[in-house]
Amino acid sequence: MTIHSHPTTPFAGQKPGTSGLRKKVRVFAQPNYAENFIQSVFDVVERAPGATLVIGGDGRFHNRVVIVQAIRMAAANGYGRVLVGQGGILSTPAASHVIRKYGASGGLILSASHNPGGPDEDFGIKYNIANGGPAPEAVTDAIFARTQTIDRWLAVPGEVDLDRLGTNLVGDMTVAVIDPVADYAELMESLFDFAAIRRAVAGGFTMAFDAMSAVTGPYAVEILERRLGFAAGTVRNGTPLEDFGGHHPDPNLVHARELYDAMMAPDAPDFGAASDGDGDRNLIIGRHRFITPSDSLAMLAANAHLAPGYAGGLKGIARSMPTSAAADRVAKALGIPCFETPTGWKFFGNLLDAGKVTICGEESAGTGSDHVREKDGLWAVLLWLNILAVRGVSVDALAREHWAKFGRNYYARHDYEAVDSAAANALIAELTQALPSLPGRVVGPLTVAAADSFSYTDPVDGSVSAGQGLRVLFACGSRIVFRLSGTGTEGATLRVYLEAYSATDIDRETPAMLADLIAAAEAIAGIARHTGRTRPDVVT
Repeated sequence: MTIHSHPTTPFAGQKPGTSGLRKKVRVFAQPNYAENFIQSVFDVVERAPGATLVIGGDGRFHNRVVIVQAIRMAAANGYGRVLVGQGGILSTPAASHVIRKYGASGGLILSASHNPGGPDEDFGIKYNIANGGPAPEAVTDAIFARTQTIDRWLAVPGEVDLDRLGTNLVGDMTVAVIDPVADYAELMESLFDFAAIRRAVAGGFTMAFDAMSAVTGPYAVEILERRLGFAAGTVRNGTPLEDFGGHHPDPNLVHARELYDAMMAPDAPDFGAASDGDGDRNLIIGRHRFITPSDSLAMLAANAHLAPGYAGGLKGIARSMPTSAAADRVAKALGIPCFETPTGWKFFGNLLDAGKVTICGEESAGTGSDHVREKDGLWAVLLWLNILAVRGVSVDALAREHWAKFGRNYYARHDYEAVDSAAANALIAELTQALPSLPGRVVGPLTVAAADSFSYTDPVDGSVSAGQGLRVLFACGSRIVFRLSGTGTEGATLRVYLEAYSATDIDRETPAMLADLIAAAEAIAGIARHTGRTRPDVVT
């Protein structure tokens, strides 16, 4: 086998975030850029000789080019086998499952998740470890350190046909092009009561699923239409496109507005859902009833026992700190622990591996369980379908029943996107300095009870993650969280999370319930003064 060593020099800024390395396509397309990062991964990650590597992505522009190069590099770096999805396609949760099922040492997932795709848009690479989950900080820190000193990358010559199922050799390494859907669909059928869902469909239950021209299209068509019997056309925008059809594949009420409008119409289907670019996020809407991701986590946890895969009950629940406390109330009622972690699915991995939790969720529309080590959009949709089919109720009826029992956490996230990084950092720095002086401050009808910078000590390995968001807690039980997101590729995204709880007032409009908190956020943080923005770009 001929191995070519290509000399290179480091690029600045190749530090992976919570979801890997994300940059514009034009950045990744620079000579040596993607190769430097991939080689840095191969130089530092642990694996046995001849290990298996999984590679796949969400089908966005530039995926195929990088996947083929990654395969050539894997062969040069001593891997014995690569499993790659046909056409380069593997949803993020499907990739996690393939890593786990076939005992791979890890995997490269080529995606920028819910970010736009196309020649002028975003690209990303994330490394997942052998448990199927995102690499922990110790690994991503080592990868970043290597990117700063790298001087060569290795590859072998060879052709790779991503479209033909079967195996071939690249160098001395076996490349298996696999059906990207089959293993995942089989897993879903083992977890959920497909027969009950099919009976509901035969009885007239209808739904609309928006795949947003992204990776979940083939998965949804196979499972929803072919295996569960929903009518052809139930899956909308089901063909993955390199630019996602020119749309932003983020399943929120801004970018999935067409689905929302359809679900609010007089002739709406019974159930509506969407997933994002790489398939790990979800949007849930019943006829005339939107369910926030935080509420979805709580409602799924309260009813998960109705699905065969969770009939034995839950070991625990985990949620990210900015996610509402709705799931905490369910955990208390079930007599199980609820863990509050930083944002980023990798923080759930230790809890899942240690058997401390079964279901996890984030307010950013990610929900999942111990079946994989990633959030899983289609999984959440199927669990909702299972629950509705068994209980024979509507989404609205289930939500009202849940709130009547547990109370309602009114919740919203305000995103200020592509903010000047210096301005965003100045806001956070000023607010951080002010935290000790905030308790006792009165802002309108609200009184600050406590304020802090959230820090997390992992209960499994004792690792500490500090600086995970600024919390302002009010005497009435409401709260505001301020955090800079690491998922964008230009400037900074300031996220402001607003939450107000009511035990009895469960049928009000969310903006009205949060109005005092919105005013308080501006008064406390000076958002307009720092950013020049008088309103958020996205409200979810």
